Amino acid sequence: MKKTPTLGQSLFPILFMVFALAIGYGYLGFRTEPILVASAFVAGIIALRLGYGWKDMEKAIVEKITQAMPATLVLWSVGFLIGSWMFSGTVPMIIYYGVQIVNPKFLLISAFVITAIISTVTGTSWGAAGTIGVAIMGIAGGLGVSLPATAGAIVAGAYFGDKLSPLSDTTNLAPMAAGSKLYEHIKHMLYTTIPASIAALIVYLIAGLNTSGQMVDPKTVALMRAQLDLMYTWNPLLLLPVLIIVFGSLRKWPAIPLMLSTSFISIILGVILQGFTLKNGLLSLVSGFNVSMASPSTHIIGEVARLINRGGLASVTAPTVLVFCAMGFAGIISVTGMLDTVLNFILKRVRSATGIILSTIASCLTMAFVTGSSYLAIIIPGELFKDTYIKRGLHPKNLSRTLEDSGTVIVPLIPWSAAGAYMAATLGVPTFQYLPWAVLNYGGVVVAIILAFTGIGVTKLSKKEQDKYKTEFKIKEGEKNV
Repeated sequence: MKKTPTLGQSLFPILFMVFALAIGYGYLGFRTEPILVASAFVAGIIALRLGYGWKDMEKAIVEKITQAMPATLVLWSVGFLIGSWMFSGTVPMIIYYGVQIVNPKFLLISAFVITAIISTVTGTSWGAAGTIGVAIMGIAGGLGVSLPATAGAIVAGAYFGDKLSPLSDTTNLAPMAAGSKLYEHIKHMLYTTIPASIAALIVYLIAGLNTSGQMVDPKTVALMRAQLDLMYTWNPLLLLPVLIIVFGSLRKWPAIPLMLSTSFISIILGVILQGFTLKNGLLSLVSGFNVSMASPSTHIIGEVARLINRGGLASVTAPTVLVFCAMGFAGIISVTGMLDTVLNFILKRVRSATGIILSTIASCLTMAFVTGSSYLAIIIPGELFKDTYIKRGLHPKNLSRTLEDSGTVIVPLIPWSAAGAYMAATLGVPTFQYLPWAVLNYGGVVVAIILAFTGIGVTKLSKKEQDKYKTEFKIKEGEKNV
């Protein structure tokens, strides 16, 4: 007979994972994957004591992996896309002209603003980081600007759009989970997003103005451009893959077919415009592009090789394994009810509006940290707190905003999440290295906490509005919110 886990049983595997990651990964430098597997093993032992057999746990793990497969397929498609764009010359051309146009002192600001615009227009943080973000990373490498700082600015900009774009899936999911309207949700998010964005721009400006002593020698930049000139033929048609991705995103075409078809178009451009072989083009999709494909008999300096040797399915294999390991832990603690026990414990102890919002933040962070899923970090706390906000006279848009502030934008800062693994693999910088620079992502949580304590930007319901929502959501007095 299966038992309901106690709070202690529920907290133990979560705390074990937290401390194991902090000491093993953070201090001793161990790999994350075995730590996650060990955490799943600990959770499994408790699951056995609760009456769950291996078949129960195996089924839950497979279900979690199945839920992660769409994101994994996107990750693989991005590997294809980057390899093909290196092969065609699309990214190298942006790098070639970008190092001449962009002022290194303002690269971080440019990275944030440009990526924010692209992600807002297209509604996809992954697409923005995987296209223009990759090109900006190349420019940063060419100019000698800090790669972790650049990656953090790109991630922050990408999730600016993911929060505010009406085309974004999470922007639509949050008001659905909370019971608010889409555009009132977007407008309400400005209370936290604008201050966090201003803070990010100030950090990027200060950091940029203090990078004068870190610039690459102009002779090296000139040599890099000369070697890129030797390897590629520049043509406006090389921007066609970028335009296809942007147009397809705006038209809401399915992401995977869009990226795969664009990858093959890029291979054709590489064969026609660059004179590269089809064999090498297909190889770049799997193993990534290598400078030897373009100039087999020419010595290429290390700076160029590091910029161009990118992409391919092989480059995203490690992040995929990381996500699968995390799903093992998430599956066990979900099927046993451990996660529900922790969240319900938090919910039962809140009374004030401040406490409700802070509890929502804590629940979202817990879901994000444990499951690594932005969708679960929105849906489960949304369902958990939806009725409570109405009963306490808080407008649902307060809930939907908090779900995004502490759910959507936090997930890419977690290495074992699909988003964190994607950003690290795509931008070539480990999650914990770009994390301090993704100011918008954690800045929104800080602002949300400040607003919870001050009451600024926290909208209350009138008695009439409260009764309307109670009728709409079929809320009965005294009904449990679990």
